[in-house]
Amino acid sequence: MIKSFLILIIFPIFLFSSQQIILVVADDFNTSKANLEFFDDENLLLENEVNIGKNGLGWGIGEKDLTQKAEEPLKFEGDKKAPIGVFKLTNIFGYSHKSNYKLPYLHTSQKLICVDDSTSNFYNHIIQANGDEKSFEFMKRQDGQYKYGITVEHNSMGEFRRGSCIFLHIEKSDDSPTAGCTSMKEKDLKKIIHLLDRSKKPILIQIPKSSTKEILMLYPQLKKSKLLKP
Repeated sequence: MIKSFLILIIFPIFLFSSQQIILVVADDFNTSKANLEFFDDENLLLENEVNIGKNGLGWGIGEKDLTQKAEEPLKFEGDKKAPIGVFKLTNIFGYSHKSNYKLPYLHTSQKLICVDDSTSNFYNHIIQANGDEKSFEFMKRQDGQYKYGITVEHNSMGEFRRGSCIFLHIEKSDDSPTAGCTSMKEKDLKKIIHLLDRSKKPILIQIPKSSTKEILMLYPQLKKSKLLKP
């Protein structure tokens, strides 16, 4: 009995140890601005302001089922909402051919695209363009917003119309909302990219203020977060 009790105490410590978390919290569902904290274990390494979707937030499809109310909006393709949820950060992408990052790296060539056509077998996938795609975005943009970026694993199974091509990327300007991604200053994004480590299973937690209590219960290592305080 004592042994079992000790296992129950120790298990959460191992479960939540050695993890990197990017926490993004918005005041409500409608704002296009939010605040970010980057944690490595319990250590706060970076905090800044970010831009999110032009039309705010909508519930996405991620790693955990968080509590949501029936009247709260869902994330859909083209709604210009950033997804709410807990999402894996799977890889870094950029214009450079080489990298020394600790997360898998994808070089964005001229033909690399992300498919946002819900009827495509490659919906929400980054692929080499073959000319048959009806709707997509180039990963090597002319405006430089994808010079560096991080892929957010939202809607990984490609559920019809539930949103695609979600990234952390360079902002257009301080007050420019996105079509559904999360953007920030280049210097802040570069710092995050160089710190991300696959062995620490990095995730993005993106929520409205109303979900902070639940997140703190699920991720007690965020107890030092200013954004999760009542």
